Amino acid sequence: MAALHEDDFPEPVGADAARIDTIASAVQTILAQLGEDTSRDGLVDTPKRVAKALLYLTQGLDQRLESAIGNALFASDNDEMVVVRNIEFYSLCEHHMLPIIGHVDIGYLPQGKVLGLSKLARIVDLFARRLQIQENMTQQIAEAVESATGAAGVAVQVRAAHMCMAMRGVEKVESETITSRMTGQFRESAATRNEFLQLVARG
Repeated sequence: MAALHEDDFPEPVGADAARIDTIASAVQTILAQLGEDTSRDGLVDTPKRVAKALLYLTQGLDQRLESAIGNALFASDNDEMVVVRNIEFYSLCEHHMLPIIGHVDIGYLPQGKVLGLSKLARIVDLFARRLQIQENMTQQIAEAVESATGAAGVAVQVRAAHMCMAMRGVEKVESETITSRMTGQFRESAATRNEFLQLVARG
């Protein structure tokens, strides 16, 4: 997963610029309450950097499914399973605002329509880039793919590390959380479900 740099966050304009200022002011207050000297060189620009990063990392809140899919839905007579595995994502835990970092596997059974493969990754980002819990994100991705494609079934598996477990609380650095959502034939047929799980299994 590529690292994010300050230049990756677009310079805000208009209403977003006002939001940046409001969030930055709050971040400066937080830093001061932590006992930091907000005037020292390393922290002078930190409030604005944090504000821009938070708006970027939660931009999924302002996006609709249609914007992620665009016009990349195509007629097809293929009815065999389509699987894209190991889609990288990062999100923020809604309880502590600490990172969730992991991968998503998606499978679906086309029923007259197929979706451009890159759009599956965009759907993941749509729901990952907001304050989240993994269980809800898994369900939201499955429902979005099913809604977009009209598939006969959708399977989603998410594997992620939660920094709220690794950096605080129980401090279990190696733990991984796995969630899944199966709809249609993936839920009804053990053979279909097992085929998906075999295809996405780590070798």
